[in-house]
Amino acid sequence: MCGILITCNMTERKCVAEAYSLLGEYGEQLYGPEQFIEHDDSRGSGSEEEAEDEEDDAEAAVKKEVDQIRASTEQKLRRFQSVESGANNVVFIRTLGVEPEKLVHHILKDMHATKKKKTRVILRMLPVSGSCKAFLEDMKRYTETFFEPWFKAPKKGTFQIVYKARNNSHLSREEVIKELAGVVGHLNPENKVDLSNPEFTIVVEIIKNICCLSVVKDYVLFRKYNLQEVVKGSQGDGQPGAPKAPQEGRLEGAVLAEEKTGGQDPHVETAEGKASDNHKDSDH
Repeated sequence: MCGILITCNMTERKCVAEAYSLLGEYGEQLYGPEQFIEHDDSRGSGSEEEAEDEEDDAEAAVKKEVDQIRASTEQKLRRFQSVESGANNVVFIRTLGVEPEKLVHHILKDMHATKKKKTRVILRMLPVSGSCKAFLEDMKRYTETFFEPWFKAPKKGTFQIVYKARNNSHLSREEVIKELAGVVGHLNPENKVDLSNPEFTIVVEIIKNICCLSVVKDYVLFRKYNLQEVVKGSQGDGQPGAPKAPQEGRLEGAVLAEEKTGGQDPHVETAEGKASDNHKDSDH
């Protein structure tokens, strides 16, 4: 399932309303006005004689009913639709006919440039362009294909991995980071870790037994995709070319960012640096 994962500060209903407004505004800029499917009540109507013929024809009657059910279902499908996320203070907006990464990047780019605050309760907005079961083998198998557009040779890039688990206690952060970094390295050994200003950030969001994934750009520049922070001053924006030296390392040292609840900035650390820490990242 593709969509957008949104964190908020205790007001999920207002968060959904803000999300619909914001996504609707920028979605129309990128994809044009949303096209609603009109249910044609006149379809299938005709003379009484034709209706009687259809009633006599069982196959035609069944087909008509199926068509009506399909039309009714299509009518309910929207470009953006809120669905149950399975975690407190987290909203998931399912998308249809939209590239989540492109849309969210477009929103953040505009807000970063204009410094115009457009939300009150939305904190972070993370695209989800792929999902799988939140078990190590499933995640490894899925990402071997999922990561290809960004990291498979001859393509290459610098990267970091940010990780957050909610309502899940069976996964080890260190094991997840190690496996996913190994997948990136297998696709192209020239992929390198950069903890200060990576070209790509692999976002791993675990909710219960579902793993939501995306690969995003400008994660540092756009303040970890925090809509409240991205409209603030230029200090700490992480602009390319800043004097801070890039921290590159081996794949096993892929960054592990333990996100804190309430929209706080995560504490960034390497997987190797926390190898002795048995704590599992989960919501309490």
